[in-house]
Amino acid sequence: MRQIFEAELQQVGDDLTEMSRLVESAITRAGTALLEADLQLAQEVIASDKTIDSLEDSLDARCVHLLAQQAPVATDLRIVVSALRMSSSLERMGDLARHVAQVARGRYPAQAIVPEARETFVNMHDAAVRVAQRTTKLLATRDLTVAEALERDDDRLDELHQESFNKLLAPEWQGTVQEAVDVTLVARYYERFGDHGVSVARRVTFLVTGDFHDE
Repeated sequence: MRQIFEAELQQVGDDLTEMSRLVESAITRAGTALLEADLQLAQEVIASDKTIDSLEDSLDARCVHLLAQQAPVATDLRIVVSALRMSSSLERMGDLARHVAQVARGRYPAQAIVPEARETFVNMHDAAVRVAQRTTKLLATRDLTVAEALERDDDRLDELHQESFNKLLAPEWQGTVQEAVDVTLVARYYERFGDHGVSVARRVTFLVTGDFHDE
């Protein structure tokens, strides 16, 4: 029985890593669609979100089965409960990538981000991709130095989020109301993407150390 249980736990870990890989692909393609006004890429991201949702459903069902059938305790219980929380964060990250792609699709063939804010969003895209990449690596390795680097990337996203507001409020801003809404929404999507990555990082830290840090 113990071998079966350990195999199930391994599958839970593998599913989380696969979810993260899908999220990494989604945010990478969504940002490219946003910055390059690529309709096909945006459509692909929107459609692929269903795969992330399906994987979350499957993973959560497996976790509930383990709780009901195996009644895990101590470290095993920590793994199962943390997996449920992390799958929710990863699913939300996939949703946020889809939201970015939907903005890109909604403004096609125009660019969704005005030239005045483009550099900020190029940097936001880069930081969000790093968050996604580090999340995948962290789930695969449980290397806490990766968790620390991920939090620094989230700090960078927070700075850029504020920078996007500064641009909107600058006297030289000449954008339309719709352009201001797009900048505000997409900046928020990226900022929240980073927050959910941090949530995963702190859950992995909890698994490794037994301590949970939450600001």
